[in-house]
Amino acid sequence: MTDTRRFLILLAAAGSLSMLLGAWAFQFIGGLAPCAMCIWQRWPHGAAVLAGLIGAAFPARIIAALGALSAATTSGIGIYHTGVERDWWQGPTSCTSAGGGLSGMSGADLLNFEAAPKLVLCDEVAWSLFGLSMASWNALFSALFVLIWLRALTRPS
Repeated sequence: MTDTRRFLILLAAAGSLSMLLGAWAFQFIGGLAPCAMCIWQRWPHGAAVLAGLIGAAFPARIIAALGALSAATTSGIGIYHTGVERDWWQGPTSCTSAGGGLSGMSGADLLNFEAAPKLVLCDEVAWSLFGLSMASWNALFSALFVLIWLRALTRPS
């Protein structure tokens, strides 16, 4: 039964890895810079990949539990981000259009076009498919990964 748990752990971790690779492809190949909440969603995927690597060698229940927690965390952030994008609730003022705009910038900062960073707001959808944003797709797929991790957790030893 440990082989089944190992397979499920690797499957869920591969799902998180594919989400990370997809996000990086959108960023580095597609030119879509991530917002702050997009970056937040990547960290739990990284933790799930790490759990999968450890779980390949030691397919223990605790590893599956940590993977499930990581996937649930990124799914939750994806749900929160989706709500911010759809104006269901207010997002962090540091990355939304309600954040104050140009306040706190000096005249020199405003005129320096070479050093100006590309501002990506968390409440704007940069890409969508079938009406769902990347945050929404992350929430859905990550919820699926939670189920796989939980199945690995509940497998008998």
